[in-house]
Amino acid sequence: MSLTTVPSGEQIWLLLGPLSLFALVTSITPGPNNIMLASSGLTFGFRRTIPHMLGVNLGFTLMLVLVGLGLDTVFHQFPWLYTVLKYVGAAYLLYLAWSIAQSGPLDGGRQRSQPFSFLQAALFQWVNPKAWVMCVGVIVTYTPQTGFYWNLILAAAVCCLINLPSLGVWVAFGAALQKLLHRPQAIRLFNIGMALLLVASLYPIAQDLIS
Repeated sequence: MSLTTVPSGEQIWLLLGPLSLFALVTSITPGPNNIMLASSGLTFGFRRTIPHMLGVNLGFTLMLVLVGLGLDTVFHQFPWLYTVLKYVGAAYLLYLAWSIAQSGPLDGGRQRSQPFSFLQAALFQWVNPKAWVMCVGVIVTYTPQTGFYWNLILAAAVCCLINLPSLGVWVAFGAALQKLLHRPQAIRLFNIGMALLLVASLYPIAQDLIS
């Protein structure tokens, strides 16, 4: 059947439940985006972290659509490009971990650094290993070939709607800690803990290097 065939209502409902559960679990569990958002929420507050949060949400949605529309074929033709992107992303995550570990509290009413901008957060998705895993998982498992393009639009919409409040939970968690962590040393220790979790998220890539 054609890729553009409109799926039936029954097919959509059968897909919607599992897809929503997948989107929720992968969006709300710890990963580079959520760890960075929690740290940003603590350091800069919820309001100043909103552009970062929206950049992650819309950047991932666009990435999912582009990969689904055929960008993955580029990596099949040039597998080395995916490998390069993966290790560049790992190196960038290490840099971000170092930056988070160095982040401190408010200093005389001014921030020691700036939160991620919308564009920075959106572009970061292309070097985020978890974002790639989520994209591949959605496309392979939840976008049947019958009516593929319609299913891709549905998958992107579901992921976008579920992903945003899931990210907001992590920002709110970090922002809430501002009321509990008043001492600069406590904030520094929290950020160091987030940085270590970010480094730990690179475990699968480390395994590839060792094996």
